[in-house]
Amino acid sequence: MIRTFDYAIHAGMDAAMCTLMNFSQWRLRGHAVTRERLEKYLLECQALEAAQYYATPEENRTLPAPEWHLKGSKLSWNSPIRDDYPENHKAMALFFKSDIPGDRPTLVLLHALMSASDFGYRRIAARFTARGWNVLFPHLPYHYSRTPRGYANGALTITSDLVRNAEALRQSVIELRQLLRWARANGSSRTALMGTSYGGWVAALSLGLELVDFAVLLQPVADVPHATFGSPASTMMSGLLIKNGIHPHDLAHHAHLSAPAMRRPLTPPDRITVIGGTHDRLSPPESLSALCESWGGARYLEVNQGHFGYRAMNLALKETERYL
Repeated sequence: MIRTFDYAIHAGMDAAMCTLMNFSQWRLRGHAVTRERLEKYLLECQALEAAQYYATPEENRTLPAPEWHLKGSKLSWNSPIRDDYPENHKAMALFFKSDIPGDRPTLVLLHALMSASDFGYRRIAARFTARGWNVLFPHLPYHYSRTPRGYANGALTITSDLVRNAEALRQSVIELRQLLRWARANGSSRTALMGTSYGGWVAALSLGLELVDFAVLLQPVADVPHATFGSPASTMMSGLLIKNGIHPHDLAHHAHLSAPAMRRPLTPPDRITVIGGTHDRLSPPESLSALCESWGGARYLEVNQGHFGYRAMNLALKETERYL
């Protein structure tokens, strides 16, 4: 009976958040990508490898080189990717510097989709700075300081405009790679990643391109077709896409760039932990377990919650003690 009650609590929490996400999708229903535009984009991407698609300005000279500005705790630079929203052109990360002397490693903390507040992340950052770690908390595309006027925080990151979704993901990964290199250039011999949900997806893709000391990923997106067409958070989006003649199998043409399982991490599997939720229907535990297997046996742990909750983060913080 306790288990039934526990499931009902987590299911209800997920249902409430999914309703909010579907409502956001409904408000942006006019953004739905056409089949012709999607096919054109997929054709352009088909011949690209991940190293090309997620290339930094150092690797792709056609992208603008970053101009870094550190003012107080705010680190900003010009994003290498441009879109129709000027607010999104300035990349920004909060920089929490440890006061403990010595070689300060850096943790990059990546937030979830439509994260409502950074309060909890600031508390997590304080926990790490007290242990001698610097922490970088980037504002992912269309979130926080990068939210375009007239839109909700993060609403444009995942919509029925699959081309913009892909470009936002690309932008996120490139900027994360830039942040890791900035940290190394500024004295951090060790870097690490912790990402939740969408932030975990970004981190997972980056692991195939950047070597970090460790990574802890909380309920990342591992099954892109499910997240787009099968998740309770994507009911509205999938309906809009199907109406435009777009179906789950169409996403296979971008899987080599957007599916984390398609690329082995440079970080050894025994330095990677993936945490799933038993009742999670957005990032199903079986997809995360399979991801760990495809990565050569990364550590998989599971907590009794849905996609939304605090147990996964509590476990993640304990898990980092293995690596610090």
